[in-house]
Amino acid sequence: MKRLTLPLSPQVLSDLHAGESVLLSGTIYTARDCAHKRLFELLDRGEPLPFPLENAIIYYAGPCPAPAGKVCGSCGPTTSARMNAYAPRLLDLGLGGMIGKGEMSEETGKALQRNGKVYFAAIGGAGATYGNAVKKMRCIAFPDLLSEAVYEMTVEEFPLVVAMDSFGKSVYGRN
Repeated sequence: MKRLTLPLSPQVLSDLHAGESVLLSGTIYTARDCAHKRLFELLDRGEPLPFPLENAIIYYAGPCPAPAGKVCGSCGPTTSARMNAYAPRLLDLGLGGMIGKGEMSEETGKALQRNGKVYFAAIGGAGATYGNAVKKMRCIAFPDLLSEAVYEMTVEEFPLVVAMDSFGKSVYGRN
């Protein structure tokens, strides 16, 4: 198990291989389908994004409201394939990687390889575990989207698996 602190340097990224388990700590950003659409509208208009894209990690999730005494409610991953239309462009613009559930497209895999980045898989059904790993959370964009807004999260020891690495390898069998 590798313990990683964000942002991930090119050296750290090049040492990650499909199938490895990691514990990720640092700042991540949530964004699902609707938020990605709005991020692209901002990019297309030449406007700044609500967070620095360079080396950022986007978690494909929508956190549930926090119960009393907690920072975040359940925060499990959503199906990543829905973001295949967005991931390659964001990676080419400097995105550090993504976290989600399930396989992503060959095009996304090529963008990861081209940019030396990785895609991490979170475990579906483990939303409470992920919510407990969130130590700070604030909405930074599109609050009208509620749980699908963009949230900045500080996480500690967020358990993940390297699903697609920068060498073109994938835990989903496409190598």
